Amino acid sequence: MPRVARWPTPGFTLVELCVVLAVAGVLASIAWPSFQSQLQRGRRADAVTALLRVQLAQENYRSHHGMYASQLGALVGATARRSSEGWYDIELLGSGGERYEARATARAGSVVASDAGCTVLSLQVRDGLAEFAPSPRCWNR
Repeated sequence: MPRVARWPTPGFTLVELCVVLAVAGVLASIAWPSFQSQLQRGRRADAVTALLRVQLAQENYRSHHGMYASQLGALVGATARRSSEGWYDIELLGSGGERYEARATARAGSVVASDAGCTVLSLQVRDGLAEFAPSPRCWNR
């Protein structure tokens, strides 16, 4: 009886699958830190938005009263003590007059509490000039 030539069966070998999985794992391990950084940056936008809302409300208050408000409750549109996503606590420091400081502090136990160097964002306004702290990186600039 003559031997019949057999064609290789279609599909992938176990070695080929292992190589593909190894390459995918290496690519994922390289991309993961960048992905986490972008997530933190997006979450930080919650604090930036809340502080800019306070700044806008303060300028509105100043245009009507001649000085800045000393309490969040006096502001229209920015009275919340928590950011819209709930990751930051918002507070207003200062006694009114010509200056104030608004702070957004990451809530303990939240996903933003581990945001190195940017757990507290601060907006300081003196005589109408704003300063953003702690760094432009924290303000996504």
